[in-house]
Parts: sequence; C-alpha cells; structure tokens
Amino acid sequence: MTDIPAEPPADTLKLRPVAIDTYRENVAYLHRDCAIYRAEGFQALAKVEVSVEQNHILAVLNVVDDAAIVGPDELGLSEQAFSQLAQEAGTLVRIAQAELPSSIAAVRRKVAGERLSADDFLAIARDIVENRYAKTEMAAFLIASGQAGLDRDEVLSLTVATAASGDRLDWDEALVVDKHCIGGIPGNRTSMIVVPIVAAHGMLIPKTSSRAITSPAGTADTMEVMARVELPPERLREIVHKQRGCMAWGGTARLAPVDDILISVERPLGIDSQGQMVASILAKKLAAGSTHLLIDIPVGPSAKVRHMREALSLRKLFEFVGDRLGLHLEVIITDGRQPVGRGIGPVLEARDVMQVLENDPQAPPDLRQRALRLAGRVLEFDPDVRGGHGFAIARDILDSGRALKKMHDIIAQQGPQPEIPQPGHLTHEQCAPRAGFVVAIDNLCLAHIARLAGAPYDKGAGVDVMKKLGDPVRQGEPLYRIHAEFKADFQFAMAASNKADGYHIGDAPPESRAFVE
Repeated sequence: MTDIPAEPPADTLKLRPVAIDTYRENVAYLHRDCAIYRAEGFQALAKVEVSVEQNHILAVLNVVDDAAIVGPDELGLSEQAFSQLAQEAGTLVRIAQAELPSSIAAVRRKVAGERLSADDFLAIARDIVENRYAKTEMAAFLIASGQAGLDRDEVLSLTVATAASGDRLDWDEALVVDKHCIGGIPGNRTSMIVVPIVAAHGMLIPKTSSRAITSPAGTADTMEVMARVELPPERLREIVHKQRGCMAWGGTARLAPVDDILISVERPLGIDSQGQMVASILAKKLAAGSTHLLIDIPVGPSAKVRHMREALSLRKLFEFVGDRLGLHLEVIITDGRQPVGRGIGPVLEARDVMQVLENDPQAPPDLRQRALRLAGRVLEFDPDVRGGHGFAIARDILDSGRALKKMHDIIAQQGPQPEIPQPGHLTHEQCAPRAGFVVAIDNLCLAHIARLAGAPYDKGAGVDVMKKLGDPVRQGEPLYRIHAEFKADFQFAMAASNKADGYHIGDAPPESRAFVE
C-alpha cells in the first residue's frame, strides 16, 4: 500500500528565499494567482505578518506575475526577511494582514505639527526596530520631524529612544573619549588621524562610525579601504582593549540600530535635519560607551551650518542634550569654507590620511593642522594634560611616528584588506575658465560630483582637488581631477562638472573670513 502525501493546510504557503537585497526593509512576495492572495484581499505595499510556529516577522507585500520568482503556492521573502524568520526553504508558513503599529498615531500628530512625548519616541523607535514601519512611514516621520521641527526636549527624548533601541557598550573605564564632525565638508577625515594620536597617548577612543549618508565618504567608508570595519562586538572589544582604539562601522555592534534604519531612508531622500542629526550622533556615542565627546561644527557658505549664529544655536542644543545624558561634551567651531585635504572619496581620502600620518612632505597641510587641533582638544580631556598643552603633545606623537605605528597596529588588528583599491582609472581634469584667484569653492557641488562619479560605493571614485581658496590660477589650469571606475558614472560626473564646476574665480584673493573660534 502506497502512502499518499498529506496535502498542506489550505492556509499555508511554502517558504522561498528571493535573492533580493531590499536594504533594511522586509519584503514579502506573493504570486497574483495565489489562492490566499485572492481570498484575503491583499494589496501590493500592504504590511503582512508571516508566521511559523513561534516565529513571525512583518513585511511589505509585493505582488508578482512571474512564477520564476514565486509560484502560486509559495511565499517569497527578501534576503533580510528570510534571515530574520530563520526557517528553511520549503517550510510551511502562514500570512495574514498586519495591524498598523500603534505608534503611527504619534507620527500623524507630528505631521500635524504637534509636540511628541518621550513615550511617543520610545514607541516609534521600538516599532521601527521591530520592522513594523514601511519606509514610506519612516520617511513621513523624518520629514515631519524636519519640517515641524523638534524642540530640545524632543531631541533629548529621540536621543534616549534611539540609544535604547539596541545594545550599549561598557568599557569598564572612567574615561572613554570620542570625536565627531557633523559633516558637510568633503575630505574632512580628521578622525582617522585623531584616533591613532589619542590611542598612542594611551586614552581609550573606540571610534564607531556610520557610513556616508549624503557625503562621498564617511570614516567607515574610508577606513574600509585599508581594513575591515564590520566587526562583531566581541572582536571590537578585544581590539579596543589591546590597541586603545579602533575605527569601525557601528552597525555590526547593534548600537542604536533604529538610527541605521532611519539613515537608510534619509540617504536616498538627501535629508539630514538638525534635530535628527543631534539625536543620531549622541545616541550612537551614548550606546558606544563614550564619557567625553568633542563635536566639530564646520561653518561656511556651502557647509551644513552656514552662519555663526546657527552654529552657536546648534552648540547649545548639543550641550543641552549631552548634559542631560551625562556626557562631558565640548563643541569646537571650525572653518568650513572649502574641502579639507585634497581627496574627496574613500581611496583619495585614505591617501591624504596616510600622507599626514607618514609625515610626507606632500601631505595636505590643512588636514594635518585641523587634525592636530582636534586631537589636542581630545587629549585635554586627560586630567594629566594641562589646558592648552594638548596641541603640542599631539604634534609630538604625530611627528615621532607613534601615530603611524598605532594606525598600522589598528589596521593589523581589524584585518588588513588583501588588496588596496586604486583611484578610478577614468579621469577628467576640470580646468579654470579664466585666470585669477580662487575666491570660493562650493562644498556641496564638489561632493555631488564625487557621488555622481561613484563615491562612496566605488572606493576609487571621487574628486582630487588641485586648487584651494586664495590660490592663483591660469586659464586652462586644472582645478580638480575626477576619478571614476565605470563609464556611466564618469559621464554623469563630467556633465555635472561642466554645468557647474563649484569654483568661483575672481580678480583678487578672497578676504580672510574663516568661521573659527
């Protein structure tokens, strides 16, 4: 007698992994001819709950017509969703309409311009990290927070909620320092010089960074040129205790994970509101176990912060939130009128950093001086360093080669890359249309061109700056060189630079109007 296989329950579907990276969003796929799809009245982009025994996830539904993707008796899950459900292909699963997250009512109130409570932010963060929000709903929250604005108590509440969404590192030391720039200035890779200087001094400086949001490179993107940056928490702890520092991506340590999810929505929208920015920075530092933090706010006509009054207001907001979080926080205001160093893009910026650490005569002097100034201020968190003496100590550590050795040690511990990528082989030199002096450089324009060239995703892509503020130029002399790895990116970047090259050439050198303390 032959056993007849039992028919699967009518309300179940066979699980199928779909090899699509949906970038921090759970997506489910149903065939249009699926009986459950027709019976339950599912609609594309609706949120559904997928469950099997005690496991369940929430996902956004996509409807397909191609049985090669999923058949009528299957439920497909994107790579992230399949990993979260943690079941084998072919497992029988159930799908049902998902309830709206309870915190969505708070988002609607924010859209209407109302003020949210600490409990509201905690509920929003919890629902986001549990994948109860679609990206459209997160975008609504981010845009509402930017347009309606967050008062300082709301920023504090958002910071606490963001930090509470994941793990928190404890280094078992009373003094854990960090330095962070709010961004907006291409090439400003001072952290990669500050960390080895401070670590060589003996202070603990575990630098965990996000990847670039709207810029051509972040610290994690640039460090990744030379070493691994995606490190598990236990390995991160081992490296930091041995070398007194690291430069890693914070995502693998699950530090404030709701922030990484929100960044994945901010990046394509190109938004970075001040309240969200402050909460993002301080939540990550709080979760990373920092006790002392230096914030760098560059100010300039094409920086994120364009006026000194805006910088002072932002400094007060950082200080207010930091004080209530128990962080010893200092803010320094720096010159943001032009890119720092020469390179814009991971490989080019890594080259600049190593030239400074190697005391190469060709090293960008502005990157060196800025990094020494910031490192000096961080060193003065050490109670054994007298105020005003930090710069000289930092310079001695750099000039002696101790910072370079520390950088090599950190790279070796994190895991050196088997092959260092080179600048993109497709190049174009953008030349001066007339003779004169460089009187203005548009940071946003050069960053845009570098991103069009492929940075930060293509490590060798970017812009190599040849002329800085005040430099004399001859007609036809190169202002900068574009590097790209792929023809389409190269053509996009060239077209953009020919339309607006980001440089203003005048008849006389510019007046010195640097926005610095």
